[in-house]
Amino acid sequence: MSTPSLAANTHLHLPPNFSAFDDVEDAVAAAAAEGIRAMGGSNFHDLRIYRRFADAAHAAGIVPLYGLELISVVEPLRAAGTLVNDPANPGRMYLCGKGVDPFREPTPTAVRIDAVIRSANRERAARMTSLLRATFASAGVELSLDDTAIAADVAARAGVPVDWVVLQERHLAMAFQRALFEAVAPEDRASRLEAAYGVTPSAVDDPAAVQNEIRSRLIRAGGPAFVEETALSFGDAYRLILEWGGIPAYPTLADGASPICPFEASPQDLARHLDELGIHAAELIPTRNAPEMVDAYVRAFRDVGMVVTAGTEHNTPARIPVEPLARGGAPLSEATRAILYEGACVVAGHQAERASGQPGFVDADGRPGPGDNDARIRRFAAIGAQLIERRSVPA
Repeated sequence: MSTPSLAANTHLHLPPNFSAFDDVEDAVAAAAAEGIRAMGGSNFHDLRIYRRFADAAHAAGIVPLYGLELISVVEPLRAAGTLVNDPANPGRMYLCGKGVDPFREPTPTAVRIDAVIRSANRERAARMTSLLRATFASAGVELSLDDTAIAADVAARAGVPVDWVVLQERHLAMAFQRALFEAVAPEDRASRLEAAYGVTPSAVDDPAAVQNEIRSRLIRAGGPAFVEETALSFGDAYRLILEWGGIPAYPTLADGASPICPFEASPQDLARHLDELGIHAAELIPTRNAPEMVDAYVRAFRDVGMVVTAGTEHNTPARIPVEPLARGGAPLSEATRAILYEGACVVAGHQAERASGQPGFVDADGRPGPGDNDARIRRFAAIGAQLIERRSVPA
């Protein structure tokens, strides 16, 4: 199943998650302008924006795909000190859900797991905000920001209720950059930032660059405002995806880290490890990777009967293309584009089957249906391709 360009993107963060886009409608308009036919959100924790996303996507002739992203810990890998797809934290595994049903009533299990992680996230955001405020105060810049005010601003800009907001590090970095620029004259910013960082700043006038440096120097591990994330156990993260009706999928970092994380060092071994964990889908963010690396991992995954998809995240201020491209804007190979488009079609097919009350590509326990892996992928891809070609999905 080939397509002239990769007209699908299964991993974008949509406001009120931190995003390059102003709101959902902005994201959909950008995708439509590039001829994207299937577009997937991959938001953290809160899925209520997907109703608005669905409306905007349908109006634009785009098939909406629904997903979520979680942070988990695989305890045996943590104990062994193995880096998975987070190059700074052994055992830490980002995990995605593809083709979730955000419109279903959440199960008691989903409510329980979600409440734990959302509470921990709120506490972390409040603590980081307090530490950032103290850091800037020590640098002679008194800022009155708190996490409640930041969340309210995020909600207002995205046009959503404030309880839909899940504050992320980049939200805080943006809020403090904006407050700093308002409080400190341009000629004084370098000295204030140097006092906060403890080193000479690399940027003082570019808002996005200052946000990135605030995050890297103050919020990330080792910084004065660092607060460790509370991650779900792998079992709870995997279960939460299934409770929402999704396909557990592994977001692959590959040479997006240098050196490559040991868990991912061999594409073939990685595919085997994922099968042992009950993960039958994988995703790449090709903008992080050399084209030949994208080819190697995509081919290794597909050869063992895994669904493979690709996205762009758009979780920084940069307005990069919506079509997934390799590092430096290099095009993906025709063979890789075909496999990745096939994967997006599988997700669409899974959503359609689940909407009609059928098990989908994986069942409620994460098990693929009966039969040959390749045949099953082709069947779901055919269902999804029809939907995408008609530019519609069941309501």
